[in-house]
Amino acid sequence: MRLAQRLLLGSLFVVGVLIVLVVAISDRRLDARLVAQAGEQVARETGVVAREWLPRTDADSLADAWGAAFNHHVTLVDSSGVVIGDSEFEAPALELLGSQREGVEMGAALRAPLGSPPQVGIERDGEVYAVQRAPAGAVRIGLPRRSLEVITSGARQDVLIAGVIALVIAGALAYLFSRAVSTPIVELRDVARALAGGDLSRRPRLAASGEVGDLATALHRMADQLATRLNALEADDALMAALIEALNEGVLAVDSSRRIVRINESGRRLLGLRGTVPIPIDHLPRDRVLREAVDDALVGQVPAPMEIRVDDRTLALTTRPLSSGGAVIALFDLSPMRRLETVRRDFVANVSHELKTPLTVIGGFAETLADDDLPAEQRRRFAETIQAHALRMQRIVDDLLDISRIESGGWRPNPTLVDLAASAGDAVSAIHAVAKAKHIAITITPHESARAVFADPTAIRQILSNLIENAVRYTADGGTVTVFTEPEPGGVRIGVRDTGVGIAPDHLPRIFERFCRVDPSRAREAGGTGLGLAIVRHLVEAHGGRVRAESAIGRGTTVIAFFPSGEAGDRFVTLV
Repeated sequence: MRLAQRLLLGSLFVVGVLIVLVVAISDRRLDARLVAQAGEQVARETGVVAREWLPRTDADSLADAWGAAFNHHVTLVDSSGVVIGDSEFEAPALELLGSQREGVEMGAALRAPLGSPPQVGIERDGEVYAVQRAPAGAVRIGLPRRSLEVITSGARQDVLIAGVIALVIAGALAYLFSRAVSTPIVELRDVARALAGGDLSRRPRLAASGEVGDLATALHRMADQLATRLNALEADDALMAALIEALNEGVLAVDSSRRIVRINESGRRLLGLRGTVPIPIDHLPRDRVLREAVDDALVGQVPAPMEIRVDDRTLALTTRPLSSGGAVIALFDLSPMRRLETVRRDFVANVSHELKTPLTVIGGFAETLADDDLPAEQRRRFAETIQAHALRMQRIVDDLLDISRIESGGWRPNPTLVDLAASAGDAVSAIHAVAKAKHIAITITPHESARAVFADPTAIRQILSNLIENAVRYTADGGTVTVFTEPEPGGVRIGVRDTGVGIAPDHLPRIFERFCRVDPSRAREAGGTGLGLAIVRHLVEAHGGRVRAESAIGRGTTVIAFFPSGEAGDRFVTLV
């Protein structure tokens, strides 16, 4: 039941109870007052009749006269207690009454001395009477209660009618009052519910005085403060979430119920977790070290940082307990560092190995040349060998410097429109003597729609030189090498195809790495440094392009470099 209904029904109930009490009390008090007034009246009347009743007066006529005058029941009794006059009975009937009217009150009145005050009482049938001693006997005047009840009933009806009218008026006023009281309270209730439901834009429109107005003002201020604090919390939470998501480290929060309640994208990637939080902790990888570290943190211990292996990744693991229960897990991917360390070790080992052979040869032949008895022909041959290995060392050092300069960002392309046929011709001229000695035919077939490219001229010549030199080096005598260009959506493809020994499929993905050789002994015999294709890849990627190789054992190899067009070629990359 609503507040307005409760107020209305409560008000009507109170007014109804008051009306009933008023009717009951007024009825009783009116009846008592009427009885008292009737008693006084009949007492006065008995005094009048007692004074008028003389011994020689006809008692019955006197009773009838005064009964008609007073409109009351008048009875006259002689000294012996016999009724000798009655206003309600005729003279013949008085003999039948005899002493029927004789009662206690009559006996007491006849025994009372003359001049005694009248005795007032109420009969069992409700009649109000008064009895007084008279010289000739006693006078009794009675007033029927029915006449009083008529007055009482009329007054009761009037009070009831007034009460009903008052009840209707009170109901209307109570309705207006209940509406006036409940309307602002209902509005405040709706605003409070909206605030509790998250709608912080709701405000009470009430402008009232008193406690309700104070409550509306307090609710308005509370809503403003709640909105301000909630906005601040949301901003802090958004900032914290953005910071956590921006971290390369994986961050997880585990509550006391062993559920992951927060995790950033790096954490999902490192641990391979999917789904929305909360995520049961059992979904973590089944690594014993990880599980033990999390269990220790959940019981309040602080495990030392450690390394774990998850899906071929090396992760640095740090766990810390929370004061409110739960734990925080931080993961850092050490795999790139470990790979760099491996690359560094391999690079040092490869460089050392590549330089060791020519240095050993140079040292050995130099020591031999120190012998004065060495024939001139051998001396000349040893000197040529030393010179060849020195040149080989020079090429290794030059290629290493080129790679270092490109990777460190010390070199950026200076693009212009390059004629691919002319650049390919220059590269072929440099290797022409070697190709002629092996009877290898080199052809240049540029496409009509791909005769020029927007790139660095020096880089294009170096790319073509390395690719053609590699093709000639690994092509058997009598083979062919073809330099071609082709258009491609968004750019131009430059390729070198040979009829050499080919590359096995398992070695093909790694041929653009430094010091990668399919056949190391044969490559050294051919004079390769193992860095040519790595330089090609870096130069092409510096132009925003890409390079790939296609090969099959015994069918030759094709290396294709894609260069974006002028619009796309503006996106040059600095390799670091």
